[in-house]
Amino acid sequence: MNDYGFLSVLPPVIAIILALRTKQVYVALVFGIWFSWLIMSDWNFLDGTLATIEGMVNVFKSEGNTRTIMFSALVGALLLFIQYSRGVEGFVNQLNKVIQYFEQKHTGYSRVIVQLLAMLTGIVLFVETSISSLTVGTLYRPVFDKLKIPREKLAYIADSSSAPTSILIPFNAWGAFIMGLLITMHIENPFNVMLSSIVYNFYPVLALLILFLVIVTKKDFGPMAKAEKRTLLTGKLLNEGSKPMISDVITSYAPKEGIKARAYNMVIPLLTMVAMMPINLTYTGWAKVEQYSSFSDHVFQAIGKGSGSSSVLYAVITSILVAMILYRAQNIMRLKEMVDLILKGISELMPLALLMLLAFAIGDACNQLGTGEYVANLSRDWLAPQFLPALIFLISSFIAFSTGTSWGTFAIMLSIAIPMADAHGAELTLIIAATLGGGIFGDHCSPISDTTIISSMSSASDHIDHVRTQLPYALLGGLITTVLYLILGFMMI
Repeated sequence: MNDYGFLSVLPPVIAIILALRTKQVYVALVFGIWFSWLIMSDWNFLDGTLATIEGMVNVFKSEGNTRTIMFSALVGALLLFIQYSRGVEGFVNQLNKVIQYFEQKHTGYSRVIVQLLAMLTGIVLFVETSISSLTVGTLYRPVFDKLKIPREKLAYIADSSSAPTSILIPFNAWGAFIMGLLITMHIENPFNVMLSSIVYNFYPVLALLILFLVIVTKKDFGPMAKAEKRTLLTGKLLNEGSKPMISDVITSYAPKEGIKARAYNMVIPLLTMVAMMPINLTYTGWAKVEQYSSFSDHVFQAIGKGSGSSSVLYAVITSILVAMILYRAQNIMRLKEMVDLILKGISELMPLALLMLLAFAIGDACNQLGTGEYVANLSRDWLAPQFLPALIFLISSFIAFSTGTSWGTFAIMLSIAIPMADAHGAELTLIIAATLGGGIFGDHCSPISDTTIISSMSSASDHIDHVRTQLPYALLGGLITTVLYLILGFMMI
């Protein structure tokens, strides 16, 4: 790999700054990708431009990337299905009964109850972050709209209840991936080490705690407070000029007339998608398990070795097929209507698929530039041991922020942080926790993170508005975490 030094940091940082300041996220990402390839082409304008095009094409060389983009597009078909079948309407009617019950007991707390239910849903679906944030946004958006809760708040809840939960309850593909990385670093008893590190993984805990306190106390701050005030005073769910990640065609698609609104027409397809996730992980990883002591051990190892991208794609396809059978059995729609809805849904989510493509492309470019390795290696020679946990956390955060991937950050940083922990005599579980927490923190702050993108999409929020409103809460959690790691660094090293 070529050593581009400080230049390797510029493209992702410039792209993210451009996206936040101009709100033109597509233009910002294309510029960042182009600038990356311009550097790698020795500043040759023509070669850099052509390499940019090829870099986007090469995204599809990765089967995982292709599956994720397909998943993003097919979600549109599922959303139209549950809207057209009156499933969303039926679910809202049932949820309204819950709200009315709590209103009778505690007047004025319906908004709090609904937000807590959304948070709890995100926590329960710890098996996969994309499924979690997609389900929370889809289920609760109509109710949030009715109660005049801004779309930005829903996106924040969907985002901040997904990845933190997945890393704290690691009985999923996240845990398996981290265990695999620890095994490659020759860590004995990697599962026990991973579980022990949770005690020191402060950021995900703080992210959930801040989210809970913001909901219960109704004390928003920063841009989110302005969003709450806007929605309560004007009823506007989005800022003037904002562009939601999915169009009104999907969020306000006219349901079919002459049929009864039934909640199960929404709940069954979504539950199918959620339930199929661990099943698909088991299936895709089953043959990869060579040694096991029991059936349950085989299943657990298979989930760890399964393909996350395959599993989410199979899950959404199964969900669509179940919905088609369910609706046809009720004579809600015929095959031609279903095919038309699928094509319409896919077409409406093409902007999301394009954003995923660009996010993957800038991530690939950063890998070739060596952005992560450059940032991680900066601290090797001059670092004082007491500052190691805090600095590992901040470096991991910056890598995840720049590349938009927490998993990629884990892969880069664990291979560097663990030897550094050994060299400085630091507590291993503390350093692993700092690495993992930093990946989640940077991912929360980054506009090119896939979970951030999906949270914006499922809540029909403007993507940059979601990033801006979530950022103060994430920074507060990150600041407290950094202080805690500094304290522990001086106490334990």
